[in-house]
Amino acid sequence: MAQGNKTVVEEFILLTFADLHQVQILIFPCFLLTYITCIIGNLAIIIVVKLEPSLQKPMYFFISVFSASEIMFVSVTVPKLLAILIAHDNTISFIGCFTQMCFFGSLGVNGCHLVMVMAFDRHVAINNPLRYPTIMTQKVCFGLATFPWVFAFSSVIIQTILTAQLEYCGPNTIDHYFCDFAPIQNLACSDASISIMSTSYAAIVDIILPFLIVIGVYVRIIMTITKIKSKDGKKKAFSTCTTHLIVASLFYGGPMIVYAKSNGSYYDKYLTFIYTTFTPTINPFIYTFRNRDVKEVFSNLVKRAVL
Repeated sequence: MAQGNKTVVEEFILLTFADLHQVQILIFPCFLLTYITCIIGNLAIIIVVKLEPSLQKPMYFFISVFSASEIMFVSVTVPKLLAILIAHDNTISFIGCFTQMCFFGSLGVNGCHLVMVMAFDRHVAINNPLRYPTIMTQKVCFGLATFPWVFAFSSVIIQTILTAQLEYCGPNTIDHYFCDFAPIQNLACSDASISIMSTSYAAIVDIILPFLIVIGVYVRIIMTITKIKSKDGKKKAFSTCTTHLIVASLFYGGPMIVYAKSNGSYYDKYLTFIYTTFTPTINPFIYTFRNRDVKEVFSNLVKRAVL
């Protein structure tokens, strides 16, 4: 479609991992297996937390909400990637591209703030154990779990609108496996400085700031744990905190590298794949194998199934 002397872009072409063309047939089953493992692992966490009475606690409620967010997070990008690898349909419509971008960004930001909420929960549990039941009521937990979703979608919609309003007159080739902000902004024919600035600012508010808060919270938690006289109590507290710190490090690390800079690089899509697909896949296993309560529940379920 023409507009004056400019050709308006109606669709984009995703190059995905074109440089690995010779092994795309081999990487398809690997990506498919990773996606299925991610869905099953996180879904198992949600079901077990919902059905097991011993896990009806705020910590596990937030973990189940986080798992639900992870399932949606990977489902925004991976199914399209798998379709491209198997059917070689690399095109995505203009509206589809920005819809994918909005949901991907929103769910990513939501995850960052959910991890921060989970850190706050651990802070209250360890630093105010006697007041924990009265502070972390069902109403408070629901509010803390809802806030990241509302904030994330409100923030990312603004960035998406700013990016969508730019002029795109060609080229329309994206060197990525999904529609992300930096690769799209680099294709704009008009001045994208405001859009880029808003994305960089949002990265500070939505990724770096929550990460710093999480680190600060856990520093205080660790200081409290070191004062615990009981070895068993200290070990259990350290185990729980270590699990959350591992998840936080994995979740924040990649996005901080990718989005804290003003424009994308060639290696961003590989780093993005790690934190958007690999990290959500291993998170359920981190919670399972490093959490005594969850391990006991899964062990009991396996024994019941065998008997």
